[in-house]
Amino acid sequence: MYVIRRLELVCDQYYKSKQIWGFCHLYDGQEAVCVGLEAAMIPGDHVITAYREHGWAYTRGDTVRGIFAELFGKKSGCARGKGGSMHLYWPENNFYGGNGIVGAQVPVGTGVALAAKQKGDGSCVIAAFGDGAANQGQVFESFNMAKLWKLPIIYLCENNRYGMGTSAERAAAVSEFYTRGDYIPGIKVDGMDILAVREAGRMAMEHARTEGPVVIEALTYRYHGHSMSDPGISYRTPEEVQEIRTQYDPLRQTKKLIIDNKYLTEDELSAIEKEIRKSVENDAKDALTDTELTSEQLVMDIWATGTPEFVRYSEYGDSRVNGDKSIREIEGNI
Repeated sequence: MYVIRRLELVCDQYYKSKQIWGFCHLYDGQEAVCVGLEAAMIPGDHVITAYREHGWAYTRGDTVRGIFAELFGKKSGCARGKGGSMHLYWPENNFYGGNGIVGAQVPVGTGVALAAKQKGDGSCVIAAFGDGAANQGQVFESFNMAKLWKLPIIYLCENNRYGMGTSAERAAAVSEFYTRGDYIPGIKVDGMDILAVREAGRMAMEHARTEGPVVIEALTYRYHGHSMSDPGISYRTPEEVQEIRTQYDPLRQTKKLIIDNKYLTEDELSAIEKEIRKSVENDAKDALTDTELTSEQLVMDIWATGTPEFVRYSEYGDSRVNGDKSIREIEGNI
């Protein structure tokens, strides 16, 4: 969790210095959700989420350096720098992003669960969405299909209490999101408590693998605004944010648990935190030195099997043959 926290804070710095561009939604405050559920999963399980996904990308297997490379638009990023903050993927461990359209990942995740059931491989899917997406029609359509077909899927509502700048109570007639499945069983869990999240996840996954879908509502909180363009103080007070940090912060709670149970001392934890801070900062600096794709390479990721023999540009003369020379270059040599 501390790695994710530092990643997001360093990301904040690079965004403000204009070295990260575009939309950027930070996950600090919500770390216990992705880490707790990752601890409950088994190899072969799947995750798909929305655009606040830096933490999920890390727990699914990408490196801090790799995540920063994508955020910086560098070619060593998971999408070769073309996806950016909102489109992180890690197919090596069944992480499908990183989706920019509100709620759109939910039916896609339902399709992944259908594939898992047809294959009979015993895997489970987590389709995560925020409280702001909970009123989307496609969410309820997905619930219906998943229940009909008894799909192995967990619909995870990461309720950070605000959909952009609107509180859940102002946007939803029923803000108890774990009840939204109606005919699908639901669980509400403290999303700031990593052990509570892990145990809720284990129970839900056991049910999903054998009986069908489950809804989990993880009550959590984001410290930053909705995105980096949102200061996050026009619809909530600084005192509210500070109260959550002081009384409910997932890192504080976990650190206390570790010290109270004598797993590590406070000094030992401080040393680990210091090393993580240094490592994250070094990874970011290293990623920044990487290069970007060339203008010719930018358009070549069309087929999974490799570069097409012919790529048509808007200007026909610029069209590429075998990913190499343009029509204009070839004709000039005839």
